[in-house]
Amino acid sequence: MPSSFKDEGFFSHIRRIEKMRDQLNNIKTQAENELSAVTAIQELENLRVKFLGKKGELTSVLRGMGSLSAEERPVIGQLANEVREFLENKIEEAKKRLVNSERNKKLADEVIDVTIPGKRKILGTKHPLSIVIDEITEIFLGMGYEIAEGPEVEKDYYNFEALNIPKNHPARDVQDTFYINENVVLRSQTSPVQIRTMQSKKPPIKIICPGRVYRSDAVDATHSPIFHQIEGLVVDKGVTMGDLVGTLEIFAKGLFGENSKIRLRPHHFPFTEPSAEVDVSCWACGGTGCRVCKNEGWIEILGAGMVHPKVLEECGIDPDVYSGFAFGIGAERTAMGRFNIDDLRLLYENDLRFLRQF
Repeated sequence: MPSSFKDEGFFSHIRRIEKMRDQLNNIKTQAENELSAVTAIQELENLRVKFLGKKGELTSVLRGMGSLSAEERPVIGQLANEVREFLENKIEEAKKRLVNSERNKKLADEVIDVTIPGKRKILGTKHPLSIVIDEITEIFLGMGYEIAEGPEVEKDYYNFEALNIPKNHPARDVQDTFYINENVVLRSQTSPVQIRTMQSKKPPIKIICPGRVYRSDAVDATHSPIFHQIEGLVVDKGVTMGDLVGTLEIFAKGLFGENSKIRLRPHHFPFTEPSAEVDVSCWACGGTGCRVCKNEGWIEILGAGMVHPKVLEECGIDPDVYSGFAFGIGAERTAMGRFNIDDLRLLYENDLRFLRQF
């Protein structure tokens, strides 16, 4: 073979090696410059893929090694491995730098200045109805009563018949009661809870029954189709009207003040006999007469009476052995009196200007 051919092959070999060496060195230099300027983890990841990924620049150069001779490959392979190791080290250094930088920034941003005044949280308060119901409940719990509950969708039997209210009684008029069907109603008082308790529990019984009730009333300043009652029941041997009066006096003094007095006026309820409307001395004027009590000195707050013998019999309690008294307190009326509210609708409109007063 002529020497000129040998020289040409030698120089071609040198050119290929130099070209790939230049490419690898350029990749190294470019990557080093770009890595030194990176400022975010995601940006660093993008550079890693750019230079070392499956379609990265270093991989593209290495694919050209197939055209190299057996003597050329070790030379380029060693340089490529050095460049790869260099880039991996630089990427790891950049990653540590970015992680530390982000951590330091986060710590700086989250520093708590304990000298800055705290932000006052706006807390809710009890609704005036809840205040009154809770106060009344606490008074009777303090006298040894238990709380009893029952369904608001009630059978006609418990809402009327067991309470000595016959089919033709005016209280059954559809204008007063919400009927779901002939035998099911929305309870018009919490008295059905008393019936259920007397039928399931033997005397002595001493309960209060707070809850929502429903009547077909038009909404105005003193009426609502939904309101709240707290009814009470005591059944035992030897219970008298005097026990009822004493209980209501303790209740009135506990809710309206030690100087409060009560009076009973004869009334009629089908489920009690005798029955009475109960007034309390005006909490605004003490009984002398004012705008709150319409100058009468008294305010009606509840109805009460001795449990009718027929009601006891219906519940399987012998009226010759046991007697009892019952009472029912209107929570809305009591709240209106307690807080001098002149329109019942204010209790349901959720006006924050009104509710913040409590």
